[in-house]
Amino acid sequence: MISFAWPWISLFLPLPWLFRRWMPPMSATPSALFIPWAQELEEMGSRPLDTPARQGRFWLMLFLWLALISASMRPQWMGEAVPLPNVGRDLMLAVDISGSMETEDFVLNRRTVDRLTAAKSVASEFIDRRKGDHIGLILFGTHAYLQSPLSFDLPTIKQLLNDTVIGAAGTDTAIGEAIGLGIRHLRDRPEKDRVLILMTDGANTAGNVSPLEAAEMAAKYGIRIYTIGIGADELIIRSFFGDRKLNPSSDLDEETLEAIAEQTQGRYFRARDIEEMQQIYQLLDELEPVEQEAQHFRPVTELYIWPLGFALLMSMLIFWSERREWI
Repeated sequence: MISFAWPWISLFLPLPWLFRRWMPPMSATPSALFIPWAQELEEMGSRPLDTPARQGRFWLMLFLWLALISASMRPQWMGEAVPLPNVGRDLMLAVDISGSMETEDFVLNRRTVDRLTAAKSVASEFIDRRKGDHIGLILFGTHAYLQSPLSFDLPTIKQLLNDTVIGAAGTDTAIGEAIGLGIRHLRDRPEKDRVLILMTDGANTAGNVSPLEAAEMAAKYGIRIYTIGIGADELIIRSFFGDRKLNPSSDLDEETLEAIAEQTQGRYFRARDIEEMQQIYQLLDELEPVEQEAQHFRPVTELYIWPLGFALLMSMLIFWSERREWI
């Protein structure tokens, strides 16, 4: 469609007539401003258009004025609306793959599974819902390493998460190192959208960085950290000598995880079963919502050059007609 950026300029259309109607007649005194066709306008206003040449010049100047007004109104061709990708948050997932994650205390689809399998299932659904976010993946055990940098390619992130195996990064737990790696990849991203979700089932037992020191550094960069402690509170072990109850999450350092979240204006969550884990990720969707409003832009092509070129053509024709009379 065609639109005008400055349609108010159309109010100048009757300007020549207003000048002719209300301005006093031109005096014989030479004017400081030379208008080549001012005399022609005066003659047109005082004499009838009784010759084809005079009629032709009148229409040429009328078209010239209309073209100049049209060009000044900045006609534009508005193209079809083009959707823009939603740009959401920069979100890093830090997943514990230490040896303790092989503890089978979760039930998924009526089947007992280890903690990492449960985490993969719920986190994969979470990733599917984060369209528009930059998501990266950190895996940590004895050491932390970047499995995927921040990316819009959510299917690949999910596949990389599902391909992880327990113990690939060592059997210990380097929580501080995982936070430090997250800071390194989030600190240069836009402010207010830097988020780290850290999931673990233990305490910091490896690495050279204290979790609280890393959290302090994250707070300086405005990175919010949501910590999730996973693992059941009670596990029944059946044996020949009878059933025995134990707490499989006795090594979980909830105090440190709470302090990390509080220091970075995040939150700490406790996931004792698959249902609680799903509720936690749904709550994270509410705390860090994805931009839902679709954004579009219309490509704009300026068209003023066409009426301006037409005005130039009219000027040349007027000049040519004047030259013929002079000759």
